[in-house]
Amino acid sequence: MKRERSARILATLGPASSTREQIRALAEAGADVFRLNFSHGSHEDHAERYRLIREIEVEIGRPIGVLMDLQGPKLRVGRFAEGKVTLAPGARFRLDLDPEAGDASRANLPHPEIFAALETGTELLLDDGKLRLRVDAFGSDFADTTVLVGGPLSDRKGVNVPGVVLPISPLTAKDRADLDFGLSLGVDWVALSFVQRPDDLREARELIGDRAWIMAKLEKPAAIDELEPIVALADGIMVARGDLGVELPPQQVPVLQRRIVRAARAAGKPVVVATQMLESMITAPVPTRAEASDVATAIYDGADAVMLSAESASGQYPIEAVSIMHSIICEVERDPAWRAGLEASHTPAAANTPDAICCALRRVAGLLEPAATVAYTSSGFSALRASRERPQAPILALTPQATTARRLALAWGVHPVPFEEVHDVVEMVDHAGRSAVSHGFAGPGDVLVVIGGLPFGKSGSTNLLHVARIPG
Repeated sequence: MKRERSARILATLGPASSTREQIRALAEAGADVFRLNFSHGSHEDHAERYRLIREIEVEIGRPIGVLMDLQGPKLRVGRFAEGKVTLAPGARFRLDLDPEAGDASRANLPHPEIFAALETGTELLLDDGKLRLRVDAFGSDFADTTVLVGGPLSDRKGVNVPGVVLPISPLTAKDRADLDFGLSLGVDWVALSFVQRPDDLREARELIGDRAWIMAKLEKPAAIDELEPIVALADGIMVARGDLGVELPPQQVPVLQRRIVRAARAAGKPVVVATQMLESMITAPVPTRAEASDVATAIYDGADAVMLSAESASGQYPIEAVSIMHSIICEVERDPAWRAGLEASHTPAAANTPDAICCALRRVAGLLEPAATVAYTSSGFSALRASRERPQAPILALTPQATTARRLALAWGVHPVPFEEVHDVVEMVDHAGRSAVSHGFAGPGDVLVVIGGLPFGKSGSTNLLHVARIPG
């Protein structure tokens, strides 16, 4: 299944997309990586979806990545005696650790870490930002607030504390149990929610090691203040616009989206733009024009992938959503302005041998217009550095590791191909040519640009560029 586009599609599986037929149809429509959302569903549900993905992967002959998305901490108020109250603007309202059911004057907030981080004047957002409270006084077990924006408030609604770094781990007990289970399945990516600081990624890395790549979900304003070090520690980045849009004014989200994409691209880390991309297709067979423009904007910015959430997990038109997203990407990538924009936003390579080789790859590909570029990679490093350069020709990533091939399914322009080890340059060039032909990227007489590392099989040793012509 050769893709005719460089950007990738990450599709969430759920009740609307859990059968073999549905998952295969999504892959054929354009899904490159599947997301298992551990905020919903049982371990048995996710295990069955994972099993079906791996069977379909064999059937279609293309590596498919699997990303598990951890729920992360969920900060919520407690319950109310009557199930719901209405808070009036200007009213006083207390939040505390008392587990008793709440009323119009107070509510339980069972999160002492929030009280520990408060300052006078801090604003609290409730129910996805629909209600806004200002902290006037606080202690270790309470906060007295004034209602700035009122409205109905019911049981277990969420609480956001924008602009405050909370002393809380991104991994709850549930997340740790889910993580152990997902890693035992063999997931390729772990999406880490509630990232606030670089130490959050270090904590996750100690648990995950090299069993999967880690994607930092940027959904907290505090993470933006630590953007560069977080990008440096993560294997990939997700612009999680849902929670980010709750804690920040909506006009700031597009600017931050572009900033995050550029930071990830500069570092050579795959970046995914997520949340509400084709939201109307949960119930409609076509997206709005604004949604189509939203997807297109992410592609023009050079994002590696765009994501579908409820559209493919629980919507009425999951296959149509993937198909339309595929069509939007293809249309953008046919626009000459798309390539011009990638060139204009390209950042200089780092002063090291692998980046120098991949920088040369981009220049050579621009001059010779080869049928394809080929990166030999064991860990995925060479292919990711090549992807960072956004060359004009597709990138075939030949790897002896099935896990590496699946992880690379998310990277821009990369077509991962499981392949046997090579032992010398002659064998490398021969295998590159045969692979390019067999996968429909080249034919006899076509030019290939091949990169690799000597000695073969050593991670991060990219130091060789070879221009070859396929015999014929």
